[in-house]
Amino acid sequence: MKIAMGADHAGYRLKDVLKPFIESLGHEVQDYGANGADSVDYPDYASIVCEKVTSGEVDKGILICGTGIGMTIAANKVPGIRCALVHDLFSAKATREHNDSNVLSLGERVIGPGVAEEIVKIWLETDFSNGERHKNRVGKVKALEDKYAAQP
Repeated sequence: MKIAMGADHAGYRLKDVLKPFIESLGHEVQDYGANGADSVDYPDYASIVCEKVTSGEVDKGILICGTGIGMTIAANKVPGIRCALVHDLFSAKATREHNDSNVLSLGERVIGPGVAEEIVKIWLETDFSNGERHKNRVGKVKALEDKYAAQP
């Protein structure tokens, strides 16, 4: 699987820990920065990663900032993105099974690298349940996106 990763200045250290971990699981990682502590704007990185996901250049995306909140908000503005902010193992599994999330958001200041690795592993290995009720619900989310995108 191809995974796009992006982080701001508050998340780049966790990105740098997760990148080799994800590669050790057999996935290809495309790193879109940031790569240092100089202040940058999280929407810029969310945009790059989400465009790679929606274009099909990558299968999934992972975004990291201080809390994960800013990245999640920015990512979910991109049509076709279902970004989930996850800080626990149950939510990592549930967001894939029930919501078919295609972007994962993490907060470096909220979780440590060990928990982050477990979350990422579960999230990457869990399939969408594809049950009728979950397909219908994801379809309704898409309909909301289409409805509000069509407004002037």
